[in-house]
Amino acid sequence: MKIFYLIVFILFSIGTKTQANKTDKNILIKNIEKNLSTYNKIALKIWEYAEVGFKEEKSSKELITLLKENGFVITEGVAGMPTAFIAEYGKGGPIIGVLGEYDALPGLSQTHRAIKEKRNGVVSGHGCGHNLFGVASAAAAIATKNWLEETNTEGIIRFYGCPAEEGGSGKVYMVREGLFDDVDVVLHWHPSNKNRASSGSTLANKTGKFRFYGTSAHAAGAPERGRSALDGLEAMNNMLNMMREHVEEESRIHYIITKGGDAPNVVPNFAEGYYYVRNPSPEEVRKMWKRVELCAEGAAIGTQTKFSVEVTGGVYNILPNETLQKIIHKNLSEIGGIFYTEKEKEYAEKLSFTFGENKKDISLASIVEPYTFNSSTRGGGSTDVGDVSWVVPTAGFGTATYVPGTPGHSWQAASCTGTSIGLKGMLNAAKTLALTTHTLFKNTKLIEEAKKEFYKKRGLNYTYDPLIGDRKPALNYRN
Repeated sequence: MKIFYLIVFILFSIGTKTQANKTDKNILIKNIEKNLSTYNKIALKIWEYAEVGFKEEKSSKELITLLKENGFVITEGVAGMPTAFIAEYGKGGPIIGVLGEYDALPGLSQTHRAIKEKRNGVVSGHGCGHNLFGVASAAAAIATKNWLEETNTEGIIRFYGCPAEEGGSGKVYMVREGLFDDVDVVLHWHPSNKNRASSGSTLANKTGKFRFYGTSAHAAGAPERGRSALDGLEAMNNMLNMMREHVEEESRIHYIITKGGDAPNVVPNFAEGYYYVRNPSPEEVRKMWKRVELCAEGAAIGTQTKFSVEVTGGVYNILPNETLQKIIHKNLSEIGGIFYTEKEKEYAEKLSFTFGENKKDISLASIVEPYTFNSSTRGGGSTDVGDVSWVVPTAGFGTATYVPGTPGHSWQAASCTGTSIGLKGMLNAAKTLALTTHTLFKNTKLIEEAKKEFYKKRGLNYTYDPLIGDRKPALNYRN
């Protein structure tokens, strides 16, 4: 009889705990849904602003105001970046950080129509969906804060307002300043053309501007007196392109010429190129960058010009944490995918025809992909989340804020992020983040498991050495 009562008690306890979890989750989800109209308005405002890296004054202010009005303590201008901030609520318990971004991409001005169409008076656009990124993360942080308050749960939720992810390495300066040193876990998400929370890494990346200085002269009347800065830049690029044959697999090198002179009949005394170097290993990126600098040095000697280099950014690859990723995948699967209205289907089909042979079935937006571990970084990009992941256990996911098949950093992506399709993906992201913070606050053993995996992969005696060195934030890198 005693055994019978013990079994009944255990089953009752399990049922009570399960019901409590369901109640907590409903509190979090209903809080986000209740404030959805506010979140949608802010996301569309930031989409309209389309401010590039380190220039996100209005965008960051929208998020600061939102979080301040919801009881967060705000610290602005952190790590030497005027548009970076931290918002925090809570006491005791573990500290969970949530990342938010809000910078746009240059050259991607686009309306929210399903045809390529620039917006009047706007040269940038949210082709990476950061207008949704920051707001969803803030919404999750607010829902978590309200749940902590209502349930008297100990813990700290901290929102990181992160500027200039697109080439400016904003988070790297935050990591370098030690702003993540006391955090137990960091969560993030990213707009995507699919719903996925699998494990994988990214490419480490270093960026910079090479500037050549020559001597002006009349290109026809006195060419012998000139020394072309453009010649120096082009000679560097020739050597750089030959270098591509002799780099490790999965390396990437790309550049643009940002300044090549003012008139063909004037020997240019100034030329500038903007360069990206990528590889899965930060150490290999360091080696490649030194070779790029040697190309510049040789080019300057050969053309009798001078050069300078400004490192504008540098990020690590992501250190994956499967413990956290599997938790996120479970919660994303519970929330589910995106379902279109008839009007949204019409837009999505029209947009998908612009993808050519890459057109996808738009119903894929309703599916959450199975969990996998991807060991390859082929086809991947780079993110300053990588640096965060080397100092604290970090994990993230993507939701279908774009029509399936949409390439990132495209006019199509910029269009989607200003529509109801983008907002639906943002809502699912906010819910998934909030459920994940709840899971971790309620079961701190999972945090300890994530830390064990983190230290096993990274090593206990690891020393973080940023690829940007000791330079100050490149606040004018978009000028």
